[in-house]
Amino acid sequence: MTHNIAILGASGYTGAELVRLIATHPSMRIAALAANSKAGQSMAEVFPHLRHLDLPDLVTIDQIDFSGIDLCFCALPHATSQEVIAGLPKDLKIVDLSADFRLRDPAVYEKWYGNRHAALECQSEAVYGLTEFYREQIRAARLVAGTGCNAATGQYALRPLIAGGLIDLDDIIIDLKTGVSGAGRSLKENLLHAELSEGTHAYGVGGTHRHLAEFDQEFSAVAGRPVRVQFTPHLLPANRGILATVYVKGEAPEIHAALLAAYEGEPFLQVLPFGKVPSTRHIRGSNFCHIGVSGDRVPGRAIVVVVLDNLTKGSSGQALQNANLMLGEDEAAGLMLAPVFP
Repeated sequence: MTHNIAILGASGYTGAELVRLIATHPSMRIAALAANSKAGQSMAEVFPHLRHLDLPDLVTIDQIDFSGIDLCFCALPHATSQEVIAGLPKDLKIVDLSADFRLRDPAVYEKWYGNRHAALECQSEAVYGLTEFYREQIRAARLVAGTGCNAATGQYALRPLIAGGLIDLDDIIIDLKTGVSGAGRSLKENLLHAELSEGTHAYGVGGTHRHLAEFDQEFSAVAGRPVRVQFTPHLLPANRGILATVYVKGEAPEIHAALLAAYEGEPFLQVLPFGKVPSTRHIRGSNFCHIGVSGDRVPGRAIVVVVLDNLTKGSSGQALQNANLMLGEDEAAGLMLAPVFP
């Protein structure tokens, strides 16, 4: 069976990444591509690296006939998806890649994003899209809210440790580095080559980064009590990749064993041998996530290092993984591409 797929926001990085991945999918066909600002153009004009594919031209969202669409990926900017998704057919399966449906409490959303939620009915049915921990809910979902790429990285390090009571919940530090594509494709002065290259800098310092809302929501739910981590992201002069170094108070060998057990059999989560640490160069362009654990020189402390590609496992790959579940397909279909190296 072939599933007809629409991608809204196809002219952005995550939209292009979805096209790249779905092009190898055995049972998905891209039937519609929307990008209001570039409507009328071909994908080859917008993304020349995709010119070898036979794709429909870009159109506006209101030009799409959704009656023949089985699933829609919504790769629109934050605060845009809510009203668009609220206006889509109620029986259409949707995977949203924005932040618009990640937070279950509308008041928390308003606090972190500065505007009231515009689609509360849709919010009430949205399932959080961290595939490995919400798999069964995602299978039955109509609307799945993709995670933040930084939020996914930190959760892969910490959820099994919090659930197992293996670490001090009041002593967690997430030091994260991320590639510039995570900031999107729109023009921004601080992302110009001369502003970004040959240096790196912290941002969202002091607990202001919006992905903290996801950490608060998810870690507190797992622990059954409030959990507030320290989190500082840093922007790297690199296109892709996230590396999170997570500092915790706990026994490193037990932490390593717990992560091995938690992710045994997972197709995309790979725990390295104890003492080995991963690199972003080994997951680039793939849906894989590598996790390493090392002891610290201070007894009773451990370091967990997690790497993934922000555009793939952190966003579009995760979205496709969830779509496979929603459509009853093999979860790994279209996603077993090897990383690009060097």
